[in-house]
Amino acid sequence: MKTTKTKKKRIYLDYAATTPVDPRVVKAMLPYFTEKFGNPASIHSAGTEANKALEKARATFADYLSCDTTEIFFTSSATESNNWAIKGIASAYKIKGKKIIVSSVEHDCVLNSSKWLSQNGFEVERAPVDEFGTVKIEELKKMITPDTILVSIMHSNNEIGTLQPVEEIGKLCREKGVLFHTDAAQSFGKMPINMKRLNIDLLTASSHKIYGPKGVALLYIRKGVVIEPLLHGGGHERGKRSSTVNVAGIVGFAKALEICVKEMYDEKLRLTKLRDKIIKSILKNIPNSHLNGHTTNRLYNNVNVRFDFIEGEALMMELDHKGIEVSTVSACASSTLQFSHVLLACGIEEKYAQGTIRISLGRFTNEKDINYLLEVLPDAVKKMRKISPLNIENWRM
Repeated sequence: MKTTKTKKKRIYLDYAATTPVDPRVVKAMLPYFTEKFGNPASIHSAGTEANKALEKARATFADYLSCDTTEIFFTSSATESNNWAIKGIASAYKIKGKKIIVSSVEHDCVLNSSKWLSQNGFEVERAPVDEFGTVKIEELKKMITPDTILVSIMHSNNEIGTLQPVEEIGKLCREKGVLFHTDAAQSFGKMPINMKRLNIDLLTASSHKIYGPKGVALLYIRKGVVIEPLLHGGGHERGKRSSTVNVAGIVGFAKALEICVKEMYDEKLRLTKLRDKIIKSILKNIPNSHLNGHTTNRLYNNVNVRFDFIEGEALMMELDHKGIEVSTVSACASSTLQFSHVLLACGIEEKYAQGTIRISLGRFTNEKDINYLLEVLPDAVKKMRKISPLNIENWRM
């Protein structure tokens, strides 16, 4: 008799890495693959139709950010947007100065693009953070010199979820006559963001973090800010970013944002409740466990915890075996199995930092999923501690 295999249930808790595309987003995109497929740069009817969709999407982002449509530029990824912001400003303002400041907890694409600049004649300094991963404003203030042209500090941290004081940083930079860029890939769509109030000159956002398609992102560039293009070609995006525009992807990105804005308040309440339930249960029921990042001033879908005497990668694989998908560090760096530069910057020792996992919640997470996680996790940690080379006995040797 032939038996059928039942599919193992998977509980996805890695929304900070990427999100599934919302079915409503897919529906909005579909016509732009086969019916309304024109190139918006073309002046015939098909091109005009595509251009209308493009500009309607641009208006959606401008409305959310309280800015002008001419300040929104579409790119292929947050990595491209961050590279463009940092390298483009460096190139455009190098006559004024060659100093750039980034925080010590930035995403790798910001750290590596600024590192590239340091190898090409620019001075790059990293602003320190406290034990919660929050930039030390007074230290940042001392670091800004007349030669400083750009400060790049993320809106919220992709690993530990800490929200940075961007309004205070923006005010400081404006007073000092320095441009301020923020990577908002994690916070975009999760909370209101007002460009004028925050004094932000450049902002990065990404589609696949808010239930939109991969391969689409944006860079907000405040009117009056001069920037050198990263890509040269046919002069798309008003001469700033050459490449045929991904209309279907941008339409999906805009639809994803519309849904996020509409559901923002309820989603914040729901996920904050689940997040706090996880944190409280772990700290209470698992000995030698610790919360990474700020206790309250953090993204409402982020739980980053570390367990002493354990390896985070081993725990992650054990949970995966149980049908639960979490991560250790940023998904962009997890394959290298390196220590998290974010945790080290917060002053956490390597031997403790490596026992970290990140649990990130999203639209399709429910309480039943969380109950299962909290049921499985204590035994998983206990099991990993028994076989870990980092156990207490070995540490005492």
